[in-house]
Amino acid sequence: MTIQDAAAFEKTKADFSVEKMLEIRAKAQEAVDRIASRVQVGMLEEDANKLVVDTLKEMGATKAFHKPYIRFGSNTTITFGADSVPGIRLGADDIFFIDIAPVWDGYEGDAGDTFVTGSNPELKRCAVDAKKIFEAVANKWKKEKATGVELYDFAQKMAKDLGWELNMDLGGHRLGDYSSAEHYEGPLHEITFHPKANIWMVEIHIRNPQNTFGAFYEDLLI
Repeated sequence: MTIQDAAAFEKTKADFSVEKMLEIRAKAQEAVDRIASRVQVGMLEEDANKLVVDTLKEMGATKAFHKPYIRFGSNTTITFGADSVPGIRLGADDIFFIDIAPVWDGYEGDAGDTFVTGSNPELKRCAVDAKKIFEAVANKWKKEKATGVELYDFAQKMAKDLGWELNMDLGGHRLGDYSSAEHYEGPLHEITFHPKANIWMVEIHIRNPQNTFGAFYEDLLI
């Protein structure tokens, strides 16, 4: 990929506002926290997904650039785009994650985080490590001017060192004024230039080696 590719892939509309982009980022993160606070032990995943949709509507999202997800328990290992196993209820000592992509005011909000019920130390460690890997990746991006390829090579190694497997199907993506996919639909992990601030999402989806549970975290490179 060349400098010309970078210019094309990182294009935004003439009136693109970084301030507005960061405002929408914060609103998406608020939505995730609001949804998580309404999830209850014993709830069916299907009902929780309805809760996600209702919460986003309540917050004024009229569209989304991908279907919202909430995954419970063993379904947290399932990759983006794949259907959950039906009939899963959230246990008292369990894990779940939320992944939303609402559009507000012509800007793409995107947020994902993992939550744990109970006190299982491995579930807690998985949730913490997903965010820890993201933070290390963001730090490498900022300090070393790393490429997308380098960021995900680093994330993959870090996940392995922590005892997890990184799902490379979720390899980051463009974000921005809707629809940023018009400029680039591929993953961040294939980008061979240093991605610029405020328009690239890093996605971290890790799973335990037995593939029985996982965790997800994503945020914008800022």
